[in-house]
Amino acid sequence: MGKPKAPAAPDPAKTAAAQTGTNVTTALANAQLGNVNQYGPDGSVTYSQNGGTTFTDPTSGAKYFIPQYTQTTSLSPQQQAIKNQSDAASLNLGSIANQQSNFLKDYLAKPVNLDTQATEARTMDLANQRLAPLIAKRDEDLRTRLANQGIKAGSDAYKNELNTFNQGTNDAYNSLILNGHQQAVQDILTQRNQPLNEISALMSGSQVGMPQFGAGTNQPSLPTVDYSGLVEQNYQNQLGAYNTQMQQRNGILGGLFGLGGKLIGLSDKRSKEDIHEVGEMAGHKLYSFKYKKGKGDGKHHVGVMAQEVEKKRPDAVSRRPDGMKQVDYGKLFGASK
Repeated sequence: MGKPKAPAAPDPAKTAAAQTGTNVTTALANAQLGNVNQYGPDGSVTYSQNGGTTFTDPTSGAKYFIPQYTQTTSLSPQQQAIKNQSDAASLNLGSIANQQSNFLKDYLAKPVNLDTQATEARTMDLANQRLAPLIAKRDEDLRTRLANQGIKAGSDAYKNELNTFNQGTNDAYNSLILNGHQQAVQDILTQRNQPLNEISALMSGSQVGMPQFGAGTNQPSLPTVDYSGLVEQNYQNQLGAYNTQMQQRNGILGGLFGLGGKLIGLSDKRSKEDIHEVGEMAGHKLYSFKYKKGKGDGKHHVGVMAQEVEKKRPDAVSRRPDGMKQVDYGKLFGASK
């Protein structure tokens, strides 16, 4: 297990350029998906490419061609005939409205005349023809009733009854005049607004409408890929794996260099038992093992076999006075710490 190599951080410029390319590609794909030709009994709507523009990414210098599209609406013969007639009618109505609008210049410049005296006089004349005989009859009936009740003419009671009767008569005439005045004002304003309403109706009728082509089409949309986020996540994953490997390596080194704090340790295969290969470091196999009785503390250790190291790095192997081989771990792995 050699020293792990830390992953390189993503290049911001390259990541931004790749994200731009992804965005442009997605936008172009969505444009193609959205430009769906439509055909129906009333006509058709079709799309065609009409040139385009070239976009240059300022971060990378990459050039992208952005096509432009033309939408063409065609009507069936029947719908085209209807539209022609509708256009002609709208033109006529618009012309009439234009002519009438010239009339409004002088018409609106004149103030509204709300003089209702003639109407009020006519109202009173008609009222007198109908009400005067009725009022005279009621006046005569009142005087007869008062006489039958023994109320003498000229007395206070007699005068009060006549005053009450006359007041009611005046109120009736005043109400008639007020109602007549209000109706006259309403008639004047209606007459004043009539040309305005006619022109408004003509202008509303001259609006041009487009025919319908039935139900809309299904236009799918592709989401934009978060390329920058994916690159960053991949970097974080690699960095996490690197940190894990470094922790494992440091743990192994701790085990190798933790043999009583000595860098030179007994590594002769003849002194070990319960041997199991557990990995590799700097091109040398690592083993889990216990020292045989009388050779160590009886605990599990991790290390190399002197006989194997001697084949590659004889300079890191020496012989103890008892004939057992030992390995200088500092020399063997010093370059890879």
